[in-house]
Amino acid sequence: MAEGQRRGLVGKGFFAFEALEVYWLSVDFAYEVCKPVQRFPDSEKYALVSQLKRAATSVMLSNAEGRGRGSDKDLTKFLFWARDSLLETVSGFHLTERFKFVQRDQAEPIYTSANQLASKLAAFIKTLGGS
Repeated sequence: MAEGQRRGLVGKGFFAFEALEVYWLSVDFAYEVCKPVQRFPDSEKYALVSQLKRAATSVMLSNAEGRGRGSDKDLTKFLFWARDSLLETVSGFHLTERFKFVQRDQAEPIYTSANQLASKLAAFIKTLGGS
């Protein structure tokens, strides 16, 4: 979905999580991660590819599930889990560079996106009273 189209959905969805900026940033992040890993060697299909896809989509899914829980305490817990999955994804991408499955210039947008998302998650957690 194009950036402009996505922005039009914020706050207009059927579900409360669709109003969260961190949710849409995490959708973008998961998409950015899943694109390059599709080109990894077949030998990594059930290893690094699977792990990176699960970690990246977990960021998005934790945002959605946390918002659906109904309390700030539960949302905060899920936002921490989203952050943990984000860090797991970044760490995994460091390994993809070592294996030369991606070049640094290909990984850089993912790191930039992860940094932006981590900052937004931290700010949101702080707003909810988390540390």
